[in-house]
Amino acid sequence: MDRRAFLGTLAGALLATSLAAAQQPSTVTRVGFFYFGSRQSALATGRYAAFLDGMRELGYVEGKNLIIEARFGDSRPDRLPDLAAELVRLKVDVIVATGSPTYRVLQRTPSIPPIVITVTFDPVIEGLAASMARPGGNFTGLSDTAADLGPKQLELFRAVLPKLSRVGVLLNPDNVSHPAQMKRLMLAAQKVGIQVVLAEAGTVAAIEPGFASLARERAEAVVLFGDTFFVQHFQQIAQAALKHRAPSIYVSHEYAKDGGLMSYGADLIDNFRRAATHVDRILRGAKPAELPFEQPTRFYLVINLKTAKTLGLTIPPSLLQRADQVIE
Repeated sequence: MDRRAFLGTLAGALLATSLAAAQQPSTVTRVGFFYFGSRQSALATGRYAAFLDGMRELGYVEGKNLIIEARFGDSRPDRLPDLAAELVRLKVDVIVATGSPTYRVLQRTPSIPPIVITVTFDPVIEGLAASMARPGGNFTGLSDTAADLGPKQLELFRAVLPKLSRVGVLLNPDNVSHPAQMKRLMLAAQKVGIQVVLAEAGTVAAIEPGFASLARERAEAVVLFGDTFFVQHFQQIAQAALKHRAPSIYVSHEYAKDGGLMSYGADLIDNFRRAATHVDRILRGAKPAELPFEQPTRFYLVINLKTAKTLGLTIPPSLLQRADQVIE
């Protein structure tokens, strides 16, 4: 290779290196991961790993140009104010938050950095945003549901129980979005002649009595509204549902895997991966007030055949064909 060709090759290589370096975050980023549940839950469900994968895909590598300050509330609201204050003292650039109790605490915490929410039924109802398109405040992120979720859940139940006439709902009295979800479900149920009865469970001790109450009300199936507390106790909920012979459905796929009959909802693991994109955009100068909340565009159906057999139910072949995953 002559000298001119060598210099040309070298210049091209240096230019490519410079462009690659310009695309990668050059400073160390400190991100808070603020999770209402336990560390074990965040790890076991794959949510924490999904967020790290999303950051890695964007060029952020933990231990190199990324520091994660992870704080877990262990489902104890009383712990959250101190954890939030600690993240502020650590001067994190962005906080990735999960769980309605954490959102409420962050709203009251002074000097809080931008917040990226991983899961919310409706940020407007929760008081986190002026609108989905223009949040207008310090919160942005991803929602996990849509207006037609209730009708779809009823449709799935009616495919399994064609004579369904009475549906129970288990909700958490501390979740501010549950009244709105209840209203939507009741409107959908009225259109198809189904009565709705409800029970509450905001503590572990209230789960089994909640299902017992729905059984006394002759509920033939049970809808569980999305809730961070419920996520921490899927196995107890599924066991209580089985004890009271109640076919049940939840928005998160982990519920069917832990013994619930069905799950139908967005891929929440993907929400955590996509949250990294919001973090990256904020780090590059975007304002959370102007970053729209994302809504899911794809919903997944998971059916637990083992649970169906235990309950003495036959899942129609047409429904099994629609399922994204069948657990046997």
